[in-house]
Amino acid sequence: MSAKIKYTNEPLGEVKVIPDFLPSPAELAFTEEGVKVTLALSKKSIEFFKSEAAKNHTQYQRMIRRLLDAYVESHGV
Repeated sequence: MSAKIKYTNEPLGEVKVIPDFLPSPAELAFTEEGVKVTLALSKKSIEFFKSEAAKNHTQYQRMIRRLLDAYVESHGV
């Protein structure tokens, strides 16, 4: 990945708009039963969720769980 990307001013072709299915951080603050797992996440992601959890007076782990649940629900499972 050391090659530089060369941008051109060409048409993009057919563009498909995908609806935003992810919930807002405030919607992730609701509670739901979970199963404990061990998962390594990036520092950047954890800092974001900790900050948003503090704003919404909830736990960041709960918000991450709700985000994953919303992803699963959006894919028809």
